[in-house]
Amino acid sequence: MIVTLIVLCEIAFWVLLAAGLTLRYVARKPRLGGALLLCEPLLEVVLLVVTAVDLKNGAAPDWKHGLAAVYIGFTVGLGHSTIRWVDARVAHRFAGGPPPVKPPKYGMARAVHEWRVAGRWTLAAVTALALLQGAVWYVGGDGDVASLRSWQQTMLFVIGINLVIAVSYTVFPKRGPGRERDREQDTKRVSGPPG
Repeated sequence: MIVTLIVLCEIAFWVLLAAGLTLRYVARKPRLGGALLLCEPLLEVVLLVVTAVDLKNGAAPDWKHGLAAVYIGFTVGLGHSTIRWVDARVAHRFAGGPPPVKPPKYGMARAVHEWRVAGRWTLAAVTALALLQGAVWYVGGDGDVASLRSWQQTMLFVIGINLVIAVSYTVFPKRGPGRERDREQDTKRVSGPPG
């Protein structure tokens, strides 16, 4: 039942998003569309309550309960940015809005962008970690919580990967095409002509 509910929540997320943006840009009812988009978090509340009730009724904690916590965490960390991303593209395509801003490609601007992305993923993973830990405490010492602990390890891995990516863009910033040529010319000037 939990997996079915997660799938239904995901479908409902996109249906609410499409309906909210349709009301906002096609029907020209931005307040009603915005109100519909604000209903998105209710899906996670329903999933959280159903998962807690399932555990309370004696269900053994398994990967499905962990997946529910991870889904809620990722919606908390990435849901808002996903809605903003889709909204900008729909506004541009159907309502004459400005073109969506593309992320920077080079230098420290790209590093800052990667740190923001890492921050969202970290928020998602930390939220999932907290929910998973809550489930571990809720089940208590008598239950088998190995699957929940496994999800926690996965969330730590997600945090680690995102931090490595952000650090790599900070320590080794990607250079733009013009800067690469400038660097090669500087190297030739310093080393002098061959021979």
